[in-house]
Amino acid sequence: MGLTGLEIFKHLPKTNCKKCGFPTCLAFAMALANGKASLEACPDVSDAAKEALSSASAPPIRLVKVGAGDNVVEMGDETEIFRHDKKFNHPTAVAITVNDTDDVAAKLDTINDLNFERVGQQYTVEMVALVNASGDAAKLKAAVEAAAAKTDKNFVLISEDAAAIEGALPAVADRKPLIYAANKDNYEKMTEVAKGSGCALAVKADNLNELAELVDKIVALGYKDLVLDPGSRDTSKVIADMTQIRRQAVRKKFRTFGYPTIAFTNKDDEQEELLQATALLSKFTSVLVMKTVKKELLLPLLSWRSNLFTDPQKPVAVEPGLHAIGDASENSPVYCTTNFSLTYYLVEGEVDATRIPSYIISVDTGGISVLTGYADNKFTAEKIAKAIKDLGVEDKVKHRKIVIPGAVAVLKGKLEDESGWEVLVGPRESSGIQKFAKSQFA
Repeated sequence: MGLTGLEIFKHLPKTNCKKCGFPTCLAFAMALANGKASLEACPDVSDAAKEALSSASAPPIRLVKVGAGDNVVEMGDETEIFRHDKKFNHPTAVAITVNDTDDVAAKLDTINDLNFERVGQQYTVEMVALVNASGDAAKLKAAVEAAAAKTDKNFVLISEDAAAIEGALPAVADRKPLIYAANKDNYEKMTEVAKGSGCALAVKADNLNELAELVDKIVALGYKDLVLDPGSRDTSKVIADMTQIRRQAVRKKFRTFGYPTIAFTNKDDEQEELLQATALLSKFTSVLVMKTVKKELLLPLLSWRSNLFTDPQKPVAVEPGLHAIGDASENSPVYCTTNFSLTYYLVEGEVDATRIPSYIISVDTGGISVLTGYADNKFTAEKIAKAIKDLGVEDKVKHRKIVIPGAVAVLKGKLEDESGWEVLVGPRESSGIQKFAKSQFA
């Protein structure tokens, strides 16, 4: 259990200097107790207080890293149970299973190709889970060596045979893979291997009680870069266990469960696997190990991950400005929309589909949509007119025509007065842009 806000407050300087970003030392103490502030934010705290408060100032879930250099997957360091309270910090890493009985090189080619672009964002699979399915240590070693030569992705090495892990590890030791897994029978040897290599170690048990006991034993051996697997594989049980681990760590400050987690899909049907993966990703899984390599299944999963791990208080936005679509020239049409990511990329896609080189002005609305921006006075005639001037659009085109969304047709008269441009009212929905463009500009 962590210290309460009042217990922490007793150790603070009580100057209410506001240097920490909070109005009072008590407010800072309360934030510290809830894992929403760091003790380093107080410049005047004494060394004695730092020592006394070290456990309280640590995040409820330990930050664990897999990988090295610029290619690192960070897990843990989470402070929330519910996304709307603040945000989740580290997106679930997705790993694709490769058995040592597979054609490793061919499967790695497929995994390397799992890259997607959606609404201006890049999605990819971060990890490869190499499984000792054969039970032969030599085959695992050969698979790891082959995989290391084919990809720069991070690895999970999966075997409960510590000798097999130890034999395969040298080929990727500099990449700091995740070792899976220590259990009640092998934990001493697995911990020794993890400590010697500096790699994160997954801990697997049959239930939460056994998991807690095993974690305490490994921590007593002097190792804390752990990832937890409660051992359940039934979807509802995994979700219940993951929820309990997060709740105990964040709410109860139960340090034994204050680590990232790992979960595995086990459905043979690919559609069922996607549903299972979505549920596990949504409920506190730090590393999700899957089987499918089909793009049409992974894209919606990775899109959901992207949405889940955005800041709920900060809309996803594109850079406001003037964007050229195709080989835009002085005769190209000029469209106008907001810088809300989804709105902008829908408009961009439809404008590009017209095959008519064009310009799009994305007005800075703070990343909110057309109607929301209009209602909040962030998408107004004045702001659009200012954007036209500030972006130098008059120097880009020789005409003076601009297309605004049909949903804000009411801006037409005011915008013409403010800008001196002729305003064309476009369709209400982006799906109508192609028809509109052909009638107006073809």
